[in-house]
Amino acid sequence: MSFKRVLLVKPSGRHGISFAFDIIPTGLEYIAAYIEKDVDEINIIDLEMESKSVQEAMEQYLDELKPDLVGISMSSTEHTEGLEIAEIAHKRGIATALGGYHPSAIPDELLLHPQVDFIVRGEGEIAFKELIIKGNAKDVKGISYKEGSEIIHNPDQEFIEDLDSLPFPARHLRRYKYYLSMAKGKEHDVITTSRGCWGRCSFCCEPTMSGSIQRYRSPENVMKEILEIVKFHKGKMLSIEITDPHFMGKPELVERLCELLAKHKLDIGFIAKVRPDSMAKYPVAVRKMIGVGIANFEMGIESPNMKDLNDTAKGINPGMHITAVNNIKKWGGSAGGTFVIGLPGQTEEEILRFPGYAKDLGIVSSAFGIATPYPDTKFYEELDADGLIFETDWNRFDEMHSVYKLEHITSERIEELASICMAKFWTLDTFFERERLRIIKENNMWTLDAKEPVTEGHKEFVDKRLSIMDFIMERIDDMMFSMDAGTQLQGENFNTHMLQFFEASPDPSVRRYTEKVGVHTLIKMSKFLNIIGPQTIQLTMRSSGKPIASWVIKTTKNIVDYVEVIPGKIDGTTINFDAELNDLKVNGQQKSSKINNIKIVTKLLASNKGIKRQLNLCKLIIAMSIEYISYLRTKNNGKGS
Repeated sequence: MSFKRVLLVKPSGRHGISFAFDIIPTGLEYIAAYIEKDVDEINIIDLEMESKSVQEAMEQYLDELKPDLVGISMSSTEHTEGLEIAEIAHKRGIATALGGYHPSAIPDELLLHPQVDFIVRGEGEIAFKELIIKGNAKDVKGISYKEGSEIIHNPDQEFIEDLDSLPFPARHLRRYKYYLSMAKGKEHDVITTSRGCWGRCSFCCEPTMSGSIQRYRSPENVMKEILEIVKFHKGKMLSIEITDPHFMGKPELVERLCELLAKHKLDIGFIAKVRPDSMAKYPVAVRKMIGVGIANFEMGIESPNMKDLNDTAKGINPGMHITAVNNIKKWGGSAGGTFVIGLPGQTEEEILRFPGYAKDLGIVSSAFGIATPYPDTKFYEELDADGLIFETDWNRFDEMHSVYKLEHITSERIEELASICMAKFWTLDTFFERERLRIIKENNMWTLDAKEPVTEGHKEFVDKRLSIMDFIMERIDDMMFSMDAGTQLQGENFNTHMLQFFEASPDPSVRRYTEKVGVHTLIKMSKFLNIIGPQTIQLTMRSSGKPIASWVIKTTKNIVDYVEVIPGKIDGTTINFDAELNDLKVNGQQKSSKINNIKIVTKLLASNKGIKRQLNLCKLIIAMSIEYISYLRTKNNGKGS
């Protein structure tokens, strides 16, 4: 007897560096589209987007939709929650099927739980379709299941070679609107242009999941889906994540897609994951991508050390890092890179050099993930054989927690080093450089045939600077996102990590950069500077009354002389703001950071004693008020920034 009412569920526990961008369950939407004609009803719910608890939300949807099969897509960090969802369904007599990277890697372990009926291994469309049509798993390739106490693994399902034959993801079943914190004012969507990756990195799931084979859709088919996405979002400004593990697997296909995109001139900002070697070898493709809005790239840099790159079978060298970043930045693209810290043999001294290496490369977006041995990878097998993996909670396999023994560094210290590396990289000069590159990129949209980028000084150059209030609001959003993510990942340890973050923040590179480039050349602030005049503004972060770090801004009536971040505090400033770290402390059990904003603002304003300081503070408040009113008017008029 076949399954006729199917509910597909994405748990809410997907977190960690690997999952920072992939926020839409497009895999479930692909499966829904593939089986939609074979069932009476199919629905998708994303528990990350639900306000109720897992128990409450699942009971509501099971009562309302009455499925006879619940399919759950799981990552390692959703291990416990995925089993909880399956148990809720199982208690009602509903069959359950688990799929995704994690269940594909540990089907035996998951099938030991009575609430799990089926595991869909690898690519899910064909196997899931055959399962729901037959109503059982016998002889269905790609399915693992139980017969009594025996676990049976059917042979693997063959890969889908013709990806153009797949229907587009069932976006019409989507119950939610998705937004990406880094793409302010834009709705968000995802697209997959290929499956698999030809790389053989030892820590990656792809060599096992896809056999290091990459399959591609045609550029024409991809373009057709992009236009469907635009229509689905009613022509609004969009950010689209390209979910491919390696978008540049075949550069000639990417160049053809860029030519198709250029004909439409769509208002879309794309994010793509790529390998540094491809970005280094194909500068023409890089130029074309940035010209049509594929301008934000995340590369697996991993390490500046050749030993680490060889040990992980990365297949790249530091010279490729340099060339790749240069090719991206020349045209205003955003070169992002992830690093792996805590690899076997690494020392603390080596790890602390990673942020400086990232800055020297010119990377403007970076994350420092703790090496995590995912099951069924070569990395996991090597560590497990040596008995080094001590963590048994799959939920902590998120690249933010230490899960195996290191030779030179304790588990607690490696987690601290992750926070310190982030603080040393995410300094103000990084944000200013992002603005500089954004301005170059926006002046070079649609320039597929240009030989040199348009930069300041060219007569074609257009002023694309943000207002000072837009810049400030974006940084506030970044801070709130980081605090929410931090409380989720670090829980009770988050406040300790915040202290380490601020202690590591001072960096002379901020002053060097701002003196050389000039903040006023990147942000519109002439009216603001004219009102406040010459000032030395200092914002100090304190811990139990002791100054940890200070951000100092020196201005004249026309320009910003410099910005610097220093340890402690300096004298001779004209405006002071003192913030207490204890006031920023949050409850790690809460989903969102709860900060006493009124208390903080009151303390900030009270930091200025004496008539001169208070007059200077009044000038600043007037200037900020005028900028904020202008900001609100612009937003209300729908013009954006």
